[in-house]
Amino acid sequence: MPLDENKLNSIVQQVIADIGAVFHAPLVLIGEKCGLFKAMAGQGQITSILLAERTGTSERYVREWLPAMAAGGYVNYHPDTERYSLSEEQASVFADENSPVYLAGAFQAATAALRSEAHIADAFQSGKGFGWDEHDHDLAHGGNRFYTPNYVTHLLKTWIPSLDGVEAKLHKGASVADIGCGYGTSTIIMAQAFPQSTFHASDPHEPSISAARRKAEEAGVSDRIQFEVASGTTFTGNNFDFVTAFDCLHDMGSPVAAAAHVLKSLKDDGTWMIVEPFAGDRVEDNLTPIGRLYYCASVLLCVPCALDQEGGEALGGQAGEARLREVITAGGFKHFRRATATPINIVYAAQP
Repeated sequence: MPLDENKLNSIVQQVIADIGAVFHAPLVLIGEKCGLFKAMAGQGQITSILLAERTGTSERYVREWLPAMAAGGYVNYHPDTERYSLSEEQASVFADENSPVYLAGAFQAATAALRSEAHIADAFQSGKGFGWDEHDHDLAHGGNRFYTPNYVTHLLKTWIPSLDGVEAKLHKGASVADIGCGYGTSTIIMAQAFPQSTFHASDPHEPSISAARRKAEEAGVSDRIQFEVASGTTFTGNNFDFVTAFDCLHDMGSPVAAAAHVLKSLKDDGTWMIVEPFAGDRVEDNLTPIGRLYYCASVLLCVPCALDQEGGEALGGQAGEARLREVITAGGFKHFRRATATPINIVYAAQP
């Protein structure tokens, strides 16, 4: 049967675009490290000569970098002046680290994940896991940088307020456990906002906990945060008013056992907030750009991480609400609901 030339050309063009995106990723990181995006922000039209002077970089490299960024739509090219510029929207994504949509960290995490390709290929053959601690250091660092703007933007303004009675408890003084805390960003945000509350933050990745301790010291909240190297089934403490799990339940070897452990640690009127990647219940619901990102990350990161742990259930990064309900109620929770959502996360509330 002859090939459909139009369909074939469409696939080829898509692959070319995707290969270009892979090559684009390290150039974004180079632009960030060399200060190129920040030097362009708010400066109007600029030449490669001027940009190189402002950043102390080689003009010849900058001259090649600029059209590469323009071809990807990350900077603008002006043919009439043969100059380049950065719009306010582009600057919010690539130049402003305080922006809620600053995404350089995502490129850092993605390029770090690529370095583990050979190990994941071996895992496809063996069925074994590949632990978070076995990946390049940039994965944890980039992942934290990717999630931080999202947490800064939504955690206090929409996520916690969507939970019945939790915000009032935190203001009054609550006992909080943040499991899978990574670099402690979520814990620190809550500790700064609720000075009457105390926090117990845990993560099985020791380097992340070390980084979290340093960041808590710098933020001036280390006196109210106890850090622990522990998994979702081994963290210590009980009688918590509030337990949180940010983008980590699907990475756990046994999410059902983790749910049961959280239930034991909660007060009878306590609340567990579970923040998970945005996902529908059916595969066809997730055949979108965000679904593609999360499925790919799940293959390279989430499933290998879960298979490396005891239990090895490998929930996956696109489990969906129905599957998460099954997991959390199987752990003993009687009440489970979707509390709120953003384009990249869904926030669930579970209570005994």
